[in-house]
Amino acid sequence: MLEPPTSSRPAAAAVEVRGLRKRFRTATALDGVDLTVAPGTVCGLLGPNGAGKTTLIRILATLSLPDGGHARVAGYDVVTAAARVRGRIALTGQYASVDELLSGRENLEMFARLHRVRGAAVRRRADELLERFGLQDAGRRPVRTYSGGMRRRLDLAAGLVVPPEVVFLDEPTTGLDPQSRYGLWDSVRELVRAGTTVLLTTQYLDETDHLADRITVLGNPEGTGGRVVAEGTPSALKSSLGREYLDVTVRHHDQLGPAGEALARTGAGTVEVRAGLRRVTLATGPGSGPGTRVLTDALRELGSAGVEVEDLALRRPTLDEVFIGLTAAPAPVREAA
Repeated sequence: MLEPPTSSRPAAAAVEVRGLRKRFRTATALDGVDLTVAPGTVCGLLGPNGAGKTTLIRILATLSLPDGGHARVAGYDVVTAAARVRGRIALTGQYASVDELLSGRENLEMFARLHRVRGAAVRRRADELLERFGLQDAGRRPVRTYSGGMRRRLDLAAGLVVPPEVVFLDEPTTGLDPQSRYGLWDSVRELVRAGTTVLLTTQYLDETDHLADRITVLGNPEGTGGRVVAEGTPSALKSSLGREYLDVTVRHHDQLGPAGEALARTGAGTVEVRAGLRRVTLATGPGSGPGTRVLTDALRELGSAGVEVEDLALRRPTLDEVFIGLTAAPAPVREAA
């Protein structure tokens, strides 16, 4: 099996970004972004549209030049050592870049030859990748007969013909069905187990929650360009919101109003009614006390109002709720080490 490129470079961050800036005419895409990704980990890069995620990926992949700051990938500067960076990375975007007229095997063999792999090693590498990504049975079929998930897996496999040190995945599961998404998740986990570093952008927050060791959230809080507004582990970011949620599902729709009033009387936070789910959610606020006390108070008020509860759950915020809270914040928030 081919091995990742090696050198005498000292061990360092797989991706290191300091003060990165990028401007397009009258719009600033990146306004002083800092980012560090440890080797052999998955970093989830989140942010609303226009926060600069794809711009950052393009700079790190040497497809665009920054206007300020600096960035190093696999130990090399993306501007002054771009060729060395390109030899150590793979990039998979939203759309598969494989040739639909060729078979899956022919695509992989073509990419291997482009990487100057020769002789029997070409066929061996194609065999390894087809098996690794569950495409061995479809390897001789034209790619035009593949499903979207199969094409995306083949696209990722093509980028691994020469195993990279760092892989950039820019919304790789967009448009895929759940089964195909989960299959790609398994492929990403296998990459990391083999020592590859992954920087992942996605619109699916559950994807980041399942895959990422750490998350960096880009935002544009003042309308002046993308900045880091939060970073940390998924668990730390959920805790940073400083609240819990009590979800109450009532047995009958006509009890939604009384249930909302009962939860409001606890004084523990804000109440949201979701009629379609027959659910009332209490988002606890600062000073509301421990969740057990909120739960006890809520049960007492619901019982006094005669509300029939079908289901009740006290939970931490989801990553979606954290994302909405952070990207709407007016000022940067950074996790303490």
